[in-house]
Amino acid sequence: MPTDAQIQVLLDKQEIRDVLMTYCRAIDRVDRELLASVYHPDADDDHGPLKGKMVDLIEGIFEGLERLSTTSFHSLSNILVDVDGDVAHSESYVTAWHTATSEEKGKYVWIFAGRYIDRFERRGGVWKIANRRTVMDWEYITPPVEESLFEDGPFLRGLRSQKDLAYER
Repeated sequence: MPTDAQIQVLLDKQEIRDVLMTYCRAIDRVDRELLASVYHPDADDDHGPLKGKMVDLIEGIFEGLERLSTTSFHSLSNILVDVDGDVAHSESYVTAWHTATSEEKGKYVWIFAGRYIDRFERRGGVWKIANRRTVMDWEYITPPVEESLFEDGPFLRGLRSQKDLAYER
């Protein structure tokens, strides 16, 4: 029979995983408010070219996202979470697909594969990211396929906004 402490650790791990998934939705749907909600106000983030306090980085992150055609696919896997009281550490594998256009490359797809190394803190009973370090394990840049099997339907299209179907309730 699990103890109350063991059950609490499972609940904590699930809440942390939900925060990680919410981060992905915030980036992919270009949702500033949602992104801010997963970090503590004094959180640090080392996200490659952007480093510092998250509150100072949010505008730079969204300026970068707006230069991309899409950032529609942040996928996390191999999520390990170690809970120790009100502090937790996690490692999450991330694969992110982006499309963009530049003068030197033309239209291209950038696939980023790496890991988020996070320290979470529970403050006021709520788990949020207190520190994130992004590790790049590999990347791949390729021209996109110019044709789509379903250019004008039958699938609903994902949107980079709160008008996306995921926000409907």
